[in-house]
Amino acid sequence: MNYIPHTEKDRQEMLKVIGVKSVNELFKDIPASLRPKSFNIPQGKSEFEVMEYLMELSQRNAVSLTNFIGGGFYDHYIPAAVDALASRPEFYTAYTPYQPECSQGWLQAIYEYQTVICELTGLDISNASLYDGGTALYEAAMMAIRLTGRKKIIVDSGVSLIYRAMLYTYTSNLAIEFIETPVVHGQSCREDIYKYLDDKTAAVIVQNPNFFGAIDDFSDIVKEAHKKGALAIASVYPVSLGILKSPGETGFDVATGEGQSLGIPLSFGGPYLGFIAVKKEHMRQMPGRIVGATVDQDGKRGFVLTLQAREQHIRRERATSNICSNEALCALRALIYTCLLGKNGLKDLANLNYQKAEFAKSIFDKIPGVKVKRSSPTFNEFTVELPKNADAVASSMINKGFACGFPLGRFYKGLDNYLLVAVTEKRTKEEIVKLAESLEAELCS
Repeated sequence: MNYIPHTEKDRQEMLKVIGVKSVNELFKDIPASLRPKSFNIPQGKSEFEVMEYLMELSQRNAVSLTNFIGGGFYDHYIPAAVDALASRPEFYTAYTPYQPECSQGWLQAIYEYQTVICELTGLDISNASLYDGGTALYEAAMMAIRLTGRKKIIVDSGVSLIYRAMLYTYTSNLAIEFIETPVVHGQSCREDIYKYLDDKTAAVIVQNPNFFGAIDDFSDIVKEAHKKGALAIASVYPVSLGILKSPGETGFDVATGEGQSLGIPLSFGGPYLGFIAVKKEHMRQMPGRIVGATVDQDGKRGFVLTLQAREQHIRRERATSNICSNEALCALRALIYTCLLGKNGLKDLANLNYQKAEFAKSIFDKIPGVKVKRSSPTFNEFTVELPKNADAVASSMINKGFACGFPLGRFYKGLDNYLLVAVTEKRTKEEIVKLAESLEAELCS
């Protein structure tokens, strides 16, 4: 207990102040049968010994896997400069920059991040970030309800089931009608969407590329939604926007997504970064805060938090969100990453992802019994049908050194033999060929 500064005299004085004679007396209301007799805490070790022990433990998990799993979270290369810059203490020790006179650096960084998100999505306004892609999609849905005064939302089933689960969880106590429409041959079913689209619909939500990896041009759906006075919301994969039409070009009112692929490590599930961008006319219903550029009394450029529609800043019942937060350190990483790549670099990265995935498709086509689903174009992720249960195959492939993909049967009924495979710029042709060879051997065993 060397790190606890209180002496025995200190403890006795504190016990006296609160009116008890011993620490045990503090817990007298807990029956003796429920109190631990011993915590079995081992003897203390030196710093060196602790580090050696932790390294030994970590080696038990040191299974080297070549990663082909996607499903919304991707194994992209992160330049060393991202860690170096984001780890500066003036960034990682800072919190929300409420006082602009003390926080110009942070405010400018967030302002530049918002600019990057607007350029990526082709929309007018972005906020100072959200928790993750799922909560960002929820915020977009609530925006649509506030803007239209309607309570019905059509959700395409190609939207990530993780995001849909979050959407339904956050709204479970609200009187909102959700209608899920099916995916047919990888694409959104226009017939079903149009069947349910009416003057009671607040929004239509789609994803591009969708959870099966298929890309689509949703211009027709956007037009039909607007005819009925509904908003069109897209959940997007930011790296794909290097070569795909942006949500703004397609006519979407709101774009959301997960920013993990922009310089944020996978890290066993977080922390991640949700982004949202909207058309200018919807700005005042956007959740969270916006950093704006202004000038001071001397005419010098400066930055401030503006349109702070959070419950901390305005009446709670009028707040646009009670769960949004500023994931500024993750947003900073995304900003540094995209600035390092630049416009042409992002295009090159997207093309590299696309081309490597197409190469993987051509290799998978040669595996007996494996069918690559080609009814829709894809970006860097595609679906294959196996002659065996995909879950069992994926588990066996771990022993061969491959995280070979995501078994779709875990999320979708009737797709037990389907595997979702993701290929990023980190995967070499040699790794792709070796995966195919190992998969063929596994399927023949």
